[in-house]
Amino acid sequence: MKYSVAHVNILRVSGGQIRQQADLLALEEPLEIRIGFGPEHQRQEKSLSVTMRTPGHDLELALGFLLSEGVVQSARDVLSIRHCQQVKKEEELGNVVRAELAFDLALNLEKLQRHFYTSSSCGVCGKSSIEAVGLNTCSSLPATHTTIDMGVIHSLPGKLRETQAVFEHTGGLHAAALFNTQGELMMMREDVGRHNALDKLIGAAAERNMLPLHDYLVQLSGRTSFELVQKALIAGVPLLSAVGAPSSLAVQLAASAGMTLIGFNREQRYNIYTAGQRIRQLQDRKPSARSI
Repeated sequence: MKYSVAHVNILRVSGGQIRQQADLLALEEPLEIRIGFGPEHQRQEKSLSVTMRTPGHDLELALGFLLSEGVVQSARDVLSIRHCQQVKKEEELGNVVRAELAFDLALNLEKLQRHFYTSSSCGVCGKSSIEAVGLNTCSSLPATHTTIDMGVIHSLPGKLRETQAVFEHTGGLHAAALFNTQGELMMMREDVGRHNALDKLIGAAAERNMLPLHDYLVQLSGRTSFELVQKALIAGVPLLSAVGAPSSLAVQLAASAGMTLIGFNREQRYNIYTAGQRIRQLQDRKPSARSI
């Protein structure tokens, strides 16, 4: 899959010298996600979300969003997803997708009234109230179903970075990667939005009938927010690792659900914030990782 990049001319300043040269930027465009729902002969359409994303894997992004936001409970609830060919404006072509939901799927229309607006900087914004943050319930994970060697976790950031072809050219993309418990890369997705990258990954896993992801782990390229933990939990991820720091609410949510949350995973070191029992070398020791 070839990602889109933008070609620009820049002035580079280095060592007191100024020179003009060509450069590449990660392309960012809006994607509108619409849903079709209702009985077969009485279908309705609703615009559910607009997200600023890097074009590519749009259908996986839409499916992952529907799953991770709790609109559907399974990929089986989605009959099809496609780009809309009939749009009102030329700039919408290729930037609008419609997901056809199962004819008998019961939707919580009040919940769908929430205004989903996602941006590359902060994820899901504009929710109608703070209460809306807790609308998606996350079931607890198996306590010791999956164990991972300490060295495997050390290897994840490097393996992720090796696959980030677009990042190497632009430096402007977040990434989420799925690994098995032996540290083998299963798939990776990139996007200007860290939430979109994870949604793309979840959507790709759903298309391959891999959910729930109880036997896998996810590595993120940036920091970990509450919503990233929430999305990972809905997908059944038992261990979430990130190059950056987690927020306090992310740690609290991970602890309550029994997720192993790792931060600052870089330069052969990392912090274990919750559920350290999944780290094989720590199983015989008293847990030292506590939620804050």
